[in-house]
Amino acid sequence: MKKFEEMKFNLGVLKGISAKNIEEHLKLYAGYVKNANWIMEKMAELDSAKDAYISGEMFRRFSFEYNGIRNHETYFKALSGGAKSLNKESELGKRLIELFGSMETFVSEFTNLALTRGIGWAMLWYDKKDDRFLASWVDEQHLGQLQGCTSILALDMWEHAFVYDYPTSEKKKYIEAFFENLNWEVIEENFKKAQ
Repeated sequence: MKKFEEMKFNLGVLKGISAKNIEEHLKLYAGYVKNANWIMEKMAELDSAKDAYISGEMFRRFSFEYNGIRNHETYFKALSGGAKSLNKESELGKRLIELFGSMETFVSEFTNLALTRGIGWAMLWYDKKDDRFLASWVDEQHLGQLQGCTSILALDMWEHAFVYDYPTSEKKKYIEAFFENLNWEVIEENFKKAQ
């Protein structure tokens, strides 16, 4: 059985997001990889006819762990390689400006989405079927993923993503730091791959 492997990210010094927070966050990501592999091993050992309840719960838990891997990979890749501005003349830049009117409006709208109460993710998706962007809130890791869409930008809004740097009452500062550190070339690449 092929195992999931941890990705390595080129995360340098980030403005407003401490090395301690990143270190702890990467440990959490590693846990998703470890747990997804463990579940896959255990599911292979189960007799689903005899252990239907256990098997069902394992499948349910797997989606949580798996999406935890993929959401975090999108998140950390976008912070890798140093902050790089969005090229407003790129296809991604033009499309975001066409949809939102300006990059400032996009950032404002996405920030408002990220401030949704509760734990989860603010996500920007590309829907290849309809050739458009969609933004949505994903509860936890696995409730609210948009079928058939590819995430091109993921903002982790679980407290573990910012708790070492900001209290929950100041999570907007974490969102600002996230946008300040984004490598838009990575996001552009995500978009190209999704098309």
